[in-house]
Amino acid sequence: MAADERHVLVTDRDRLDTQDIFRCLRPEDGEELWALRDDAAGKLDFGNSPRATPLIHGDLAFLYNAFGRLHCVRLATGEVLWKKDLHAEFGGRDEENAWGTSSSPLIVDDRLIVNPGDPEASIVALKPETGAVLWKTPGGKAAFGSLIVGTFGQKRQLVGYERHALCGWDIVTGERLWRLVPPRGNDFNVPTPLAIGHELLVTTENNGTRLYRFDDTGRIVPQPVATNDALAPDTHTPVELGGRLFGVWDGLHCLDLKDGLKTLWKSDDNAFDGYATIIGSGNRLLVVSKHGELLLIDATSDRFRLISRLNVFDDDPGVYSHPALVGHHLYLRGSEEIVCLDLDPANK
Repeated sequence: MAADERHVLVTDRDRLDTQDIFRCLRPEDGEELWALRDDAAGKLDFGNSPRATPLIHGDLAFLYNAFGRLHCVRLATGEVLWKKDLHAEFGGRDEENAWGTSSSPLIVDDRLIVNPGDPEASIVALKPETGAVLWKTPGGKAAFGSLIVGTFGQKRQLVGYERHALCGWDIVTGERLWRLVPPRGNDFNVPTPLAIGHELLVTTENNGTRLYRFDDTGRIVPQPVATNDALAPDTHTPVELGGRLFGVWDGLHCLDLKDGLKTLWKSDDNAFDGYATIIGSGNRLLVVSKHGELLLIDATSDRFRLISRLNVFDDDPGVYSHPALVGHHLYLRGSEEIVCLDLDPANK
C-alpha cells in the first residue's frame, strides 16, 4: 500500500487470477476513484499479486507487478502515461525465481531506479516522466529487497542486493562501486538495508544482523564492526529508533546500536512469531502482526513494555502488506479488506 492525503493505492488480483488490479481509493470513505487492470497470468509461490509497494512521486504513481511490468500513471486519474515490460526490454527473466519481482521502485535525483536483474542490465535508471533509459549497468540477477540511497564513506550512492551479494552503485552513472558476498551463502536477501548515519545495517536469515563502515572512497569495509546472530529475519525489515534496533525473528528483539548490537531485551509474544511490520516514531513502536493485531510498545524501556493492543482483523490467514501512514491515519490491508484507523487520541 501507498498513500498521500488524497489517495490510497492498493494492489489486488481478479478472481480468475489472470489480471493485476491497482486500485486508488478515496481516504475519507474508501470509495474507489479509479482502477488499472493489467493482464498478468503466471504461477508464483505465495500467489501472483504484486509484491512491490506502489511509489507516489508528486502527481505520478509507479505501479510494478510481480512479472516485471511497470506502469507510470497520473495519480489523480489513473491515466497511463507510459509502461514497460522490463524483462522484455532488458532481459532478466529468471525461470528459477518462484517469487517474482519484489523490489519497489526508487526515485533519486530525478532517476527512477529499477532492477530487472539481467547480466547486462542488472540495475536500470529511467526518466520518471517518460520512461527513457538514462543508464543501465551489468551485474547479477535481481534479489528481493528494495534499494536505498545514502551517504557512506563520503560517497552518496545506491545500496541494495543482487541475488547473491550486497552492492553499491553510483547514482549518476550506474557504475558498481563495490560488491560484498557474505560468509554464509543462500540468503534470500529480502530485508531492506538501513542507513544508520554513515554506517550500513543489513539483516538476513543465514548471516544475521551486521553493521558495516566504509572507507573514504565510499567502498564498504568487508569486516562488520558489530554483529548479532540471533536477529536473522528472512523477510522482515527492522527499524532504528533512539539508538536502538527493533526487529522480528522468533520474537521481538531490541538491540543496542551503541554497544555492538548487544541484545537489550526480547519478547516471545505470539504476535512476533515470524513476521511483523514495525513503524517507529518518538518513543513508541507501532507493530502490525501477521495475525492482524496492532501493538503499541514503549521503545525506551529496559524491558518489553506493551502499552496497548488491538485486534484489527479477525481470523485473517496472514497480514503481510506494508501499511501506509499519512498524518494520524493508518491504512492496513488484510486478506479480504482494507481498514483506515485514526490514531489521534483527541478523536476518540
